[in-house]
Amino acid sequence: MNISSYFHNLRTAYQAELDDLRTNTEGHDVLHKRLAEKRCELSFLVKVMEDDPEMVAVVLHQAFRFISPVVMDNLVAQDADQLPTWGSISETVEVASWAQEIVRTILREPMGEWFMTISASVEYMYHKPMAAQERSMVESSSGDGDEDGMGDRDALRDERHEDNHTEDHDEEESSARAREEAGNDWMVEQGFDRKD
Repeated sequence: MNISSYFHNLRTAYQAELDDLRTNTEGHDVLHKRLAEKRCELSFLVKVMEDDPEMVAVVLHQAFRFISPVVMDNLVAQDADQLPTWGSISETVEVASWAQEIVRTILREPMGEWFMTISASVEYMYHKPMAAQERSMVESSSGDGDEDGMGDRDALRDERHEDNHTEDHDEEESSARAREEAGNDWMVEQGFDRKD
């Protein structure tokens, strides 16, 4: 999966937001409770969704099932000014019944369509393992504030359980190219310019 720098930054911020919500001061997992509280604050949160989409997108954590990974892979490779509307991708994303009212509330907002595309994208990336290319971006940026840069990199490697079998690399690369090409074709059919 090739991720644009725009979505790479959003993915990192979304992950950090979920991590902040996950545990309380005693170390207990309180994510479900805190997400329920956030969902009750939606009328306030929609006011900040343009400036801090990752803070609001968590209300839709676990709300999506992705029917077409090809479309989503292509979407997260786009820059901020190339995003398709929610209406053009919603047929490829199934929204859980518990989240339907939340989505309706969001779509009534002026930036609702844009935000739904962002929310689906960050949730899709959250469930995908980090690719080697993206991992190297994280490692190089995390090394700046770390004395030897190894702590964050080692934790990241352990957390993501990426294997480095070179024989699988060619097959994955070929599959990724095919998915990207299919995604590009789909985007062209939706009226967008072909991505080079």
